[in-house]
Amino acid sequence: MSDSTTSSTSTPDPTRTAIVTGSDSGIGRATAVALARDGFDVGITWHSDEDGANETAELVRRHGVRAVVAQLDTTDLESCGDVVDSMADELGGLHVFVNNAGMGEHTKFLDQTIDDWRKVIAADLDGAFVCIQRAAKRMVAAGNGGRIIGVTSVHETQPRVGSSAYDAAKHGLGGLLKTVALELGHLGITANAVAPGEINTPMNSTEDVDAREMERPGVPLGRPGNPEEIADVIAFLASPRSSYVTGASWAVDGGMLNMGPQAGSHLESNDWREN
Repeated sequence: MSDSTTSSTSTPDPTRTAIVTGSDSGIGRATAVALARDGFDVGITWHSDEDGANETAELVRRHGVRAVVAQLDTTDLESCGDVVDSMADELGGLHVFVNNAGMGEHTKFLDQTIDDWRKVIAADLDGAFVCIQRAAKRMVAAGNGGRIIGVTSVHETQPRVGSSAYDAAKHGLGGLLKTVALELGHLGITANAVAPGEINTPMNSTEDVDAREMERPGVPLGRPGNPEEIADVIAFLASPRSSYVTGASWAVDGGMLNMGPQAGSHLESNDWREN
């Protein structure tokens, strides 16, 4: 675990603590900053970009809250839960857990190897289960309720060519969160999914472009989204303002999911059959 310099020596408030996995860039970074703006001390994780995670931590600390940083590999099912526990200990509690870490793929179903399938499922679903369960156990033991938020995708409900393992994992994560909502609601713990559409992030290789300057005719709002637009919805779900919201999946996609029949009837080529 890397440096966890704090901006205050006061005793941490366990109900103002959050962990955001995969927060070295993109949606995760924007979410960590949004939660810091709302007064949360934030745990930040990285897989391969430690410098990016430390940059996120600096942005978090500018809001006068604490940041702790740790490496997390969600494919390492034996240790990823321990990282959650360690960060929660360092933060002084855990009230909000945002499962954002994951990976994508671009492989046709008939070309998918079992090893590549297992890697995506482990990163996006198995590891998510381990980390969410560990976070939930902390919340139950503390007795202060909590918020569990999973970043899924529009592909939680709609498939995409070349994404069989990713689609399966996101479908599974959405179902997992709904079950958590059923089982833990009476303890004051809510569980919700946020399902982004196309967002300008490193995963999409467009993080340096303002989404408002890009044209997407197939999206009702006419453009992709920026990470901050996802983070704002996550911040709402992490707040007391969402106290009666659980078991829901929030599509933040510029209206993309509503375009199924409309887009299908207006396609003029077979280009969609490729990645």
